[in-house]
Amino acid sequence: MAKRRGGQGLKPSFRCRWFTFSLRQKRIAKAILWATGIGGLVPLALPVLALTESVGPQGIDARRLHAPPYSLTGAKIAIGQVEIGRPSQFGIDKVATENLPVHVRRVLLLDGSANPDEYVDGHAANVASVMISQDKQRTGVAPEAMLYSGAVGPLGDTSAQPEECLASQAVALENGGDVRAINFSFGEPLTRDPRPSPVLDGNALLTQCIDWSARVHQALYVIAGNQGRGGIPIPTDNFNGINVAYSRQVNGEFNRIDSSNLGSEPVLAARQGGTPETNVGPRRSISIVAPGSGIELIDPDGRVTTSSGSSFASPHVAGTIALMQQLVDRQFRAGAPHWPLAGRHPMVMKAVLLNSADKIKDSGDGLRLGMTRTLLDNAGQSWLESDAYQDPKIPLHKDLGTGHLNAYRAYQQLLPGAFGPEQAVPAIGWNITELASPTGSTTVHDYEFETPLQGGSFVSATLAWERVVELADANNNGLYDRGESFADQGLNDLNLYLMPADSDDIAQSVWSSVSEVDSVEHIFHQIPATGRYKLRVIYQQNVQDEPSQPYALAWWSVPAPQ
Repeated sequence: MAKRRGGQGLKPSFRCRWFTFSLRQKRIAKAILWATGIGGLVPLALPVLALTESVGPQGIDARRLHAPPYSLTGAKIAIGQVEIGRPSQFGIDKVATENLPVHVRRVLLLDGSANPDEYVDGHAANVASVMISQDKQRTGVAPEAMLYSGAVGPLGDTSAQPEECLASQAVALENGGDVRAINFSFGEPLTRDPRPSPVLDGNALLTQCIDWSARVHQALYVIAGNQGRGGIPIPTDNFNGINVAYSRQVNGEFNRIDSSNLGSEPVLAARQGGTPETNVGPRRSISIVAPGSGIELIDPDGRVTTSSGSSFASPHVAGTIALMQQLVDRQFRAGAPHWPLAGRHPMVMKAVLLNSADKIKDSGDGLRLGMTRTLLDNAGQSWLESDAYQDPKIPLHKDLGTGHLNAYRAYQQLLPGAFGPEQAVPAIGWNITELASPTGSTTVHDYEFETPLQGGSFVSATLAWERVVELADANNNGLYDRGESFADQGLNDLNLYLMPADSDDIAQSVWSSVSEVDSVEHIFHQIPATGRYKLRVIYQQNVQDEPSQPYALAWWSVPAPQ
């Protein structure tokens, strides 16, 4: 496992698969990665890539949103990060200079303020730079967002999940409890989990903590994907967050999953032995892909380093959430129609980002929803060759999730606003609402498109809801404290159908997403003939003692020419 750079008295870190090769240490030409969880040496390709490329049109295309007429920079939006260590902050740490381009709003240690010069860490600073760097050449995704960074501190010989939960809660409560997204570029190995024969079933304390906090604090957790073997897969078995794999550049574009990624179903050589660390059952772990290979980053002292890994993919997603949250706030405060305050909810952000992801490059006729790249998996295949495209019970590709993050397309997905099932809906939109608990009959919401859809075009639709985890609050203070635990209340089952507008028989659906184990349903399907269609959300099964089930839905379609 790679050793931590910087910090004082820290054990080897448990975080996503990563490596660093420093320009100033002149190790570029000889850099070789020990890929944690794979169990072998992986040779490193050595292009030096600016962070600007991953934020620009070659990557997630967020840089255009910084400029007029969009002017989305994350201003006044609070986001967070949790790491073993923390970035530096000017005025607190000696290593931080006055002109440091990474301006952290506040640094914490567990649930209190950080101590000067203590646990300052290169990895945490690198991750922060992806989100908020104001360097002119290496501008972060959301350069004006307010970043609250929480450090867990030194790890002992037993599980640090209680401390990691405390640190997560502390970050979520910053800014008056209004932190919109929290990045996790680290995790816990199964070998340190105190449960007997631990597995990735969503019930590790840290995983339950994240699902609880996401719902209670309404912060979307963005997790660096790291399943496989011998890695740090906890909390990638969460339900309420977004797990991120990383892409590399091919021919100048981030369009290929990096071979170091291990998704939900890793194919590992028999000689490596042991049991792969994957989710229990058919539930997959990867939600989306973002750039993470050969990214130029900023160290605590302002110097530049270059690293790769899902550690640096997930902050691209967290930063994009800040941009989208700024758009929600702007539209709501301006009194724009169809812009409820509930647009801030993490379920909306999750549905919007996943639904707007790139899968297959559009040929210019718009039939593939204007997607800008074809993303390929480790086998060189696209989403259209996957079982996720062919099996309605599988909403996510095992390596690619729903596709590659595209911040500009997320903006296009979010901009039209919210439209409920009580009215015909436009070609592109989203909604957040709830379905009453079914009592003997299936509960349904229909979203009928207001115009016919073009035959041969694609429809993308994503449904997201949350698992309910309750805190066993021994002292009734509303906060997680060491020694307390969580209780999984289960996951209700919602399904999503694409149907002819005049049909009420789901047997006549054009396509569906009907997973029995996920908190996401996703449809990407071609319209067979020009005509009128609708999306149907069905509350299939209630396993919780709750009167209703909240959900968010995002859709993108192509109207037929009039």
